[in-house]
Amino acid sequence: MRSRLLVAIAAAVAAAAAQSVAPLRPPAIPLAIHDPSFSLWAMGDSLTSGPTRHWSGAPQPLTGLVRVDGSVYRFLGADRAYPALEATTITVSPTRTVAVESNAAIELTVSFLNPLLPDDLDLLSRPVTYLRWSCRSRDGKPHEVSLFLDAAGALAANDASEFMDWSRGQAGADADPAALDLLRIGTRDQPVLQRFGDNVRQDWGWFYLALPRAAPHEWAAGNALDRAAFARDGHLAGGDDLEAPRQPASHYPPPPTLDLVLPLGRVGATAVERHILLAFDERPPLEYMHQRLRPYWTLQHAGFGAMLEAAESEYASVRARAAGFDASLTRELARAGGSEYAAVATLAFGQAIAAHKLAVDADGTPFFMPKENFSNGSISTVDVIYPSAPEFLLLNPKLVEAQLEPVLRYAAGPRWKFPFAPHDLGVFPLADGQQYGGGELSEENQMPVEETGNLLILADAIAQREHSAAYAARWWPLLTKWADYLLANGLDPANQLCTDDFAGHLAHNANLSLKAIEALAAYGQLAAQLNHPDLASQYQSAAHRMASQWVAMDRDGDHFKLAFDRPGTWSQKYNLVWDWILGLKLFPPSVAATAVAYYRQHLNRYGLPLDNRATYTKLDWTLWTATLASRPEDFQALVHPVFEFLDQSPSRVPMTDWYDTVSGKQVGFQARSVVGGVFLKLLAAAPSQ
Repeated sequence: MRSRLLVAIAAAVAAAAAQSVAPLRPPAIPLAIHDPSFSLWAMGDSLTSGPTRHWSGAPQPLTGLVRVDGSVYRFLGADRAYPALEATTITVSPTRTVAVESNAAIELTVSFLNPLLPDDLDLLSRPVTYLRWSCRSRDGKPHEVSLFLDAAGALAANDASEFMDWSRGQAGADADPAALDLLRIGTRDQPVLQRFGDNVRQDWGWFYLALPRAAPHEWAAGNALDRAAFARDGHLAGGDDLEAPRQPASHYPPPPTLDLVLPLGRVGATAVERHILLAFDERPPLEYMHQRLRPYWTLQHAGFGAMLEAAESEYASVRARAAGFDASLTRELARAGGSEYAAVATLAFGQAIAAHKLAVDADGTPFFMPKENFSNGSISTVDVIYPSAPEFLLLNPKLVEAQLEPVLRYAAGPRWKFPFAPHDLGVFPLADGQQYGGGELSEENQMPVEETGNLLILADAIAQREHSAAYAARWWPLLTKWADYLLANGLDPANQLCTDDFAGHLAHNANLSLKAIEALAAYGQLAAQLNHPDLASQYQSAAHRMASQWVAMDRDGDHFKLAFDRPGTWSQKYNLVWDWILGLKLFPPSVAATAVAYYRQHLNRYGLPLDNRATYTKLDWTLWTATLASRPEDFQALVHPVFEFLDQSPSRVPMTDWYDTVSGKQVGFQARSVVGGVFLKLLAAAPSQ
């Protein structure tokens, strides 16, 4: 009874949430999204438009069939030997994707639940997706229905040349209601932490299908003949394939798969439901300064099987919690910025989390480490952490601490010898020291003002969200050194890169100067909280003086310049948002008002260019710039083209943050964590915790 009640509550709050979000065709449909290794998408209009793919676009096929009175249809994947059910609706909420498909006889609802609840780090860190089916008759007649799913070895490989192995197992005793039957597949060689870089897939660890043992099912490991057998007679071919290991690209025997059949029996007007778990065990997932880290979930669970049992036993409660979270978050997003803003942020929510891996070091301290997807593959890039931070500051600032912790430990250590902050910690999944620019050896091609300003601002933002400067106090000598650097170098930055490094070096960068000025005031606020009144007065006075200079240096008639020495230019001044979010009060309101009025005159069909040099933009920065608007109609004017881009872009990839505002095509980047920055509007509207 309790389980049915929780499900009913979940359905009610989901319906309420749907009313807060404008309909949006996602450029890619999130299915199972957890981290850079376990990230599965449908990159088309429906679940049957093509093979399911890794965030990088490489096929990682899950294929699903439904047999209705002896006729076979496809509900997932690309095997066009079987006709697809008609896609009726696809709804994406923060933690769930729900697709409704049908034919004349049945309606099949396919749901992927990724319970990425930011306030529950154990749950957030579990690499488990709940795949649920609900089937009912549409024509008033009962139908004999069964489901088939197979998972290809490519789900646990980098490419089709690697030899795969597979097996079956069990978790829990038969008497345990959460007992599971397990199918797993992975590479034969298991090259742990040997593959690193950008456009790669992880090829150590094991992909799992976990089936509740109490519900009827057929299951087999490795037998790629099962799909045809199911289509022929509704059952698997019989037994596991013993011809292991084998390559995903092999022709004979066929590529290996994990296979299951779920008989639903005679289905009438009352829906019949089933679920399984998709999971990926990738221990160890990361390396930090040549020490292997373990997943965060290992703090609470003795092993992967125990974690899966916990996930199964908590299924009903997790489902209800996720539905409640979705309803609350989308309602608040719509209240802060309208239904189109809510749709953009809803799509960004899971992607921002799933570009990270949540691990722990030897003493149990959480490290929340992002991969710079389709940029350069860096790990824990500071100017990726900075734009993503609004989502985590809003929903759990401890996650921002976990983003900064490995960076600050490295910066405070003997290897980092520069007076400014580092750019990154290495190349994912190896956080063994900065690789970007001059690395640890040279200041050449570094981002000194950018990264230093980012970390000082975030330290103050954490303190304000937590009502405590305790985290900043731990790193006070380091933060003080960085404040001194910005005091000397921040007002008129030298020729250097900023976070928009694709645009190249730029001297006298006005937006970068804004960041430095606000970072100095943020440091002054921290000094006041930590009982350093002389430092607080010194840095806040300096920031106010520099802000006045900035206005005089950058004003260019009815707008503000890209760089102080370039009249007739302009750029998005997205860094200005912290002036009132942190209560710095450095700049008169007329600065933001002047900028927003000018931006409205330079909108293209799909958004506001980043600056006057090109028609491309950055999605995250556009939402920051929109947050400068004091009038709702100005905010909507900047957000609507972003919504239109996502809804209409021909680039069918997980949300790109770098695209052309005229064509609506991706320029670069996809599936990056920076889209968490779209939560800035809600953060600006939210009271401190």
